[in-house]
Order: sequence, then structure tokens, then C-alpha cells
Amino acid sequence: MAKETKSKNKGKGEKLADKLFFNLKNCWEGIDAKTEKEVEEFASSYKQFLDRGKTERECVEAACEMLEKGGFINVQTLKNRQFKAGMKIYQNIRGKSILAAIIGKKPAVEGCNILGAHVDSPRLDLKQNPLYEDSDLALLDTHYYGGIKKYQWTTIPLAMHGVFVNGDGKKTAIKIGEESGDPVFTITDLLPHLAKEQMEKKASEAVEGENLDILAGSRPYNDKDAKEKIKLGILSLLNAKYGITEKDFASAEIEFVPAFKASDIGFDRSMIGAYGHDDRCCAFPAIKAMTALAREKTVPEKTVICYLSDKEETGSAGNTGARSCNFENFIAMLCENEADLRICFSNSYMLSADVNAAFDPTYAGVFEKKNSSFIGKGLVLTKYTGSGGKYGASDANAEFCAKVQAIMDKSKIQWQFGELGKVDKGGGGTIALYAANLGMDVLDCGVPVLSMHSPFEVISKIDLYTTFRGYIAFLGNA
Repeated sequence: MAKETKSKNKGKGEKLADKLFFNLKNCWEGIDAKTEKEVEEFASSYKQFLDRGKTERECVEAACEMLEKGGFINVQTLKNRQFKAGMKIYQNIRGKSILAAIIGKKPAVEGCNILGAHVDSPRLDLKQNPLYEDSDLALLDTHYYGGIKKYQWTTIPLAMHGVFVNGDGKKTAIKIGEESGDPVFTITDLLPHLAKEQMEKKASEAVEGENLDILAGSRPYNDKDAKEKIKLGILSLLNAKYGITEKDFASAEIEFVPAFKASDIGFDRSMIGAYGHDDRCCAFPAIKAMTALAREKTVPEKTVICYLSDKEETGSAGNTGARSCNFENFIAMLCENEADLRICFSNSYMLSADVNAAFDPTYAGVFEKKNSSFIGKGLVLTKYTGSGGKYGASDANAEFCAKVQAIMDKSKIQWQFGELGKVDKGGGGTIALYAANLGMDVLDCGVPVLSMHSPFEVISKIDLYTTFRGYIAFLGNA
């Protein structure tokens, strides 16, 4: 009754403003206890996913398990690739990217509804000959991967993840620094008393890439006649536990990532702080959306697809990146011929499931507030990314933007729009342009993130859950 009275007391201008303005509320406002419980449960499962999957290989492994529990079958185990409506399939691509599909009632030539995210994140990779000894310390040379602020990676605990592969093809997984009692690693920095020259440099130059060397040990091997006893001590430990030698580093994929766990942020626990939100806070909801649809008894009208790719942070190149032919090859399996494949692309819709930069009041000067996304206000639809005049952007057309917005409105899913900062301040990109190049309609859609590309990014739990619901709505209704 109070709300009705308040509404009646509104003037003509207020009522018109309610009708015409695009005003967004905080998504936490007015949610019921049931929804709040769902938000917390989803956030909890996501944090477990993050802690387990700190590399693209680990994310793909976890995604495969989620899909198999949802009834998806690895296509590489199928003898007969006759795909019928309702079939649930996936393909693991070299352990570093993955494609999954639920076959729809309509033939693929009529188009598919697609989610595309990436599972790689900025990190430190070991060089091919990384281990050396200097001044009774063992250190590891690194080459940073993706866009980072190099100074953020010093003096924090780091964990070692990756694989060694020997000449016989035997693969040895390694993970040190994640379990209770594990040692961790770090990169040293200068004390302020001796850092006058360092602190006078630009932030981008204060720590040089060649100085991101990881502290790995200091105890000499117990043999007074041995050379490089500190280095030898480290290699002896690695050889005893994993059977590797120094030569094995040349072919290995070893990544160093922050050692801390995903954690709730704030007195109210409304946010999650973690390494790798970009872009796992979109990859996880995308896979969960697929498994949620798989549980439904009804078969989708159109084939729905989820693509989690690698190498996005370095341009999506390589045979596990979005610019490879893996995506085309997978959909080609669902089409009768090359002509149908090309028509399928032109009839398909895709959400490039990637994050955007949330407005940060501490650094308001680089944002254009009217066109920014905000923590707690739902998923972000980003019409274009790019930089310097939309360079490197696919720039979704008005018809597709309106279609996606209508799907979200119909499903009562709050969405917001956002650009990546002021026009001349920088920019960024996603996999959207590579999918658009195939002829499909593509729009970026994901979670707003604070402190993006740092070792400890921040998102809102409610935005994460809203994005999950948005992905389900898109797959089933586009």
C-alpha cells in the first residue's frame, strides 16, 4: 500500500523519468533469501574452481570433469559421429582449450547459440633455461605472459604449476605452493632505504622484465667438491621427486602464479578477491550454463556451444587460441558440408564471454562514468572494445545488441553497458573479432572486474551469478 501511495504521489515528470531513463539499481537490493542462498552457493563453487584451476590446463581438466558429470561425451571416444538431437559432446584440445555442445532439434546450418570465453590469465612463465646460481642463491629466469604491472609481482607468495614432458612423451604434472605446508616462492625487491633511483623511475620501468627472477633456494648440495652446489641441490630435489633433469626445462610449460586462495572481500562478504577472474569468472558460468541446460528434459531448438580458449592474453594465436581452426573444425563436425558450415556461421549468435573494467572511484580520472560498468549492477554488455578509435574491435551491430538486451529483459536479468575507460586512455580486446570474422553476430558479455590483470582481482558475487543466469537465457533463447 505504501508503494502504491508513493507512486500515486509522483508528479508527471517523475513518472516520465521512470519510464524513459535507464536507471540501474544495485542487484543486491530486494533479493529474497532463496536467491541470496543460490548466489552464495554459486560463489562457493566458483572459488573452488579458481583454487583448483590457476592455469589453462587445470581449468580445462576441471571443465572436462564438470561436463562428464553432466552427461557430456568426449567426441574422440566416439566411433560413429552421427550427432542426434539431445546429444551432449565435448572436445579437449591439447589439454588447453575445450569445446562443448548440446545438439539441438534444428540442423546446425540454421545457426548455433555460442558462448566463448578464455581460460588463460596473466602470469610468469619460466624461460627454457631458467635455473641459475648467483651469490649462494638459486634463482629462476621468467618471461612474463600477458599484460601485467611488473612491480605487482614482487614480494608476494608464488606457486609453481605446470608440466614436464620427457623424450618418451611421459607427462609429469607439478604443483608446489598450494597445499598447507608447501613451500612458496617469491621475487625480491629493494628496501626503500636503497630504492631512491628505483622510485624515481616510471612505474613501468621500476621493475624490469629481466629482473622478475624467482627465489628458489639457498642450501648447497652436500659435496665440497661439487660445482654450483646451490643449483645442484635444487636439481637433486627435483630429480628425486619428479625424475627431471635440467634439460627437461627446455620443453616444459612451467607457470608461476599467486599462491593465495580465492577469498571473500569486505565485512559483508559481497565480493571475491582472487587471481584469474579474467576470464575465469566468465568461463565458469559458461560451463555451468551448459551443464544446467543439459539437466533439462527438453532438447534445445538450436545447437548450443561453449568454447573455452587459450592464449587470449597474448593475442589468441597458436593452435589452442581462438584464431586457430579448432572452433571451425568442431562446428564442421555438426554440418554436412563446407557450404553448410559457412551458412551456419552467418546464422549463429555468440556472446564473447569476457570481463570489463568496473568503475573504480579511486581512479575515476581514467573512466568515463556515464559509460562505465559498476560492481553490483549485473552483467556487462560491451558493444565494442578496441583502442584508438575502436581499433581491434568487432563493434556489434544494433540489431544483435537489441536482441540480446531483449532476451535479458524478458528473463528479468539486469544488464548494464560499459566501455573500457576513456576514449584516449587505452583500451583492450577480446576474442569477439575472431568469431565476427567468420560471419556471426558477436557481443561481449561478462562480469565487471576491479584491479584487472593484477595478482588479486575483485568481482561481485551478485554479478557472477547474474552472468550465469544471463548465459542460460542467451543459450536457450537467442
